[in-house]
Amino acid sequence: MGTRDNLRRLLNPRHIAVFGGDTAAEAIRQCRRAGFTGTIWPVHPRRTTIEGLRCYPNTAALPGPPDAAFLAVPRDATVEVLTELAARDAGGAVCHAAGFAEDGPNGARWQRAFVRAAGQMAVIGPNCIGMLDYLDGAALWADQHGGRRVDRGVAVITQSGNIGQNLTMQRRSMPLARLVTVGNAAVTGVAELVDALLEDPRITAIGLHLEGIDDPAGLSRAAVRALHRRIPIVVLKTGRSELGGRANLSHTSSLAGSDVLCDAFFRRLGMARVHQVGTFLETLKYLHVHGARPGARIASASCSGGEAALLADLAHDHEVELPPFPDATAQRLGEVLGERVSVANPLDYHTYIWGDADAQRNCFRAFLTTGFDMHLLVLDFPRADRCSPDTWQTTLDAYLAALRDTGAPACVVSSLPEGLPEPVRTRLLDEGVAPMQGIAECLTAIAAARHIGLAQEAADTVLPLDPATAHPTGTPPLDEWQGKRILAEWGVPVPEGAVATAATAVEAARDIGFPVVVKAVSAAIAHKSDVGGVRLGLTGEQQVRAAVDGMAGLSDRFLVERMVHGAVAELIVGVHRDPQFGPALTIGAGGTMVELLGDAATLLLPVRRDEIRATLRRLRSWPLLTGYRGQPPGDIDAVIDAVAAVADFARVHANTLVELDINPLLVLPGHGGVVAADVLISLGTVERGGAHG
Repeated sequence: MGTRDNLRRLLNPRHIAVFGGDTAAEAIRQCRRAGFTGTIWPVHPRRTTIEGLRCYPNTAALPGPPDAAFLAVPRDATVEVLTELAARDAGGAVCHAAGFAEDGPNGARWQRAFVRAAGQMAVIGPNCIGMLDYLDGAALWADQHGGRRVDRGVAVITQSGNIGQNLTMQRRSMPLARLVTVGNAAVTGVAELVDALLEDPRITAIGLHLEGIDDPAGLSRAAVRALHRRIPIVVLKTGRSELGGRANLSHTSSLAGSDVLCDAFFRRLGMARVHQVGTFLETLKYLHVHGARPGARIASASCSGGEAALLADLAHDHEVELPPFPDATAQRLGEVLGERVSVANPLDYHTYIWGDADAQRNCFRAFLTTGFDMHLLVLDFPRADRCSPDTWQTTLDAYLAALRDTGAPACVVSSLPEGLPEPVRTRLLDEGVAPMQGIAECLTAIAAARHIGLAQEAADTVLPLDPATAHPTGTPPLDEWQGKRILAEWGVPVPEGAVATAATAVEAARDIGFPVVVKAVSAAIAHKSDVGGVRLGLTGEQQVRAAVDGMAGLSDRFLVERMVHGAVAELIVGVHRDPQFGPALTIGAGGTMVELLGDAATLLLPVRRDEIRATLRRLRSWPLLTGYRGQPPGDIDAVIDAVAAVADFARVHANTLVELDINPLLVLPGHGGVVAADVLISLGTVERGGAHG
């Protein structure tokens, strides 16, 4: 069988072989606890039984090739057993042992042997706690866990065993269907697991806790498939800070990668990124209940002005919309609540109707007629050990009755996580209502659902990443004249100009026409303005001679160009190479203060024109392109043409391009086009071997 079929066998085993002693016994206990109905074969060279089951002395003695194996044996024995299992055509294995690539050069040698031993098997680990299946009961797991069987739910893949175990203990009522801790992911990676999980119709959403992205191209293909299948993906990616990145690298063998590029990767592929474990769980729970939705217009109701104000502030922070109620909704609410209540969204319905089931049901029935994307009832239950929850229960009953009457999409959200007790959460889930614990977490989930929903609607246009290319070795960059000639051939406008010597510079300027720019031509000078290698706005022959004389110590060749006036904005367009993601395209505010302004966004190749336009709109300097304070708008279509040409050049030359930089790209008003005023290109030679993935 091929690796893909073997992964299906590993994830849905009919029989499991467990290797080891006490830890293997724990795996058997956990399988029984989870209700696994398949066959379990313990393997141990000295024991005759484990947990009441007959032990087999070795792999060769097994009754047949197991679909799945759990290896809780030392590192050396792990490689040996993997070799034996592969020879017997086993489906796959989960390997608990550590001491591989996360443990330095010697461990890396063992991991290479581990990969060779696996053959065509699907293998989780090494250096992982295991894999749990709450759908069918297989628990290839080395310890206790807190989950229970479900009929459908969320799958989570994590690179941290401890975080994975903690997630099974969650008190968020998120239905966890599968959990896989991948550890070093030496054989079977996150991309292959996502792809396999998409085959199971019982999986409603997928959560990824990532310390690094080892196979961006593979994961991008799986993410595009998820968009088409309408299975949302939420990512908790660690390593944003320098300390976090170092912690990642010390924990597993994965690479942290550039966080800016990770953001670009997730945004492009419709994967919602969150930054806290609680938000991760709440977002997955929301998506399990309601799925991805392309809109984020919400209505909110509470009996407190303080809660309404808090929600309004947080909605603004999370880019969630709180539109005014439609006239018909506002009128009906006014009729129900009376003149003492000001009807607005978010709605403070006050406590006049608190405890009145009929009045509350009428209020909520009117509230739920907005036609918005989601309706929130803010409700925190009191402590049951000290208070009576009866009137809160009346409010919940009235809300659920109104929901049955209207069929509107709805959540109940507590301001504190503990404000929704488990019996309440269970009831809400049974009613198809997301029980959201935390207002900020709820709004993050709604915004994430919109991001994913929009990507799902545009799934046919979302492009996966190109496979990683070879690493070119760095060589000195081309000089500016050479770089501009290349880009001009690709359709990027450059100023009219010529290369001259000190003796011919004046003649070149005369032929081009004043005013002109004179620059020292040298591949060794990356930033000419910093060393006096640029003279702008020269209006006569004497000024050109003086400029050339002043730059004589920098070069004996000079670029004379027509001076471009009237730009409404200066942009930077650059390409740099990342070891994981390959060429990455950056667009931002340019000029001499580019680093100071820090107004830039990054895209991964290949890129579409609509992505370029959307990226420009995210820049703080976007108003300069649309006509700021009465200034004429810039030629945005020409900007997009130029950026697309740079992206095409970078993609075609992906094997040799080391760096490309246009700064500034002058944006002219109206339909005046753009001009690449300064260009740097570095091309290298190809080494054998490509970027990982």
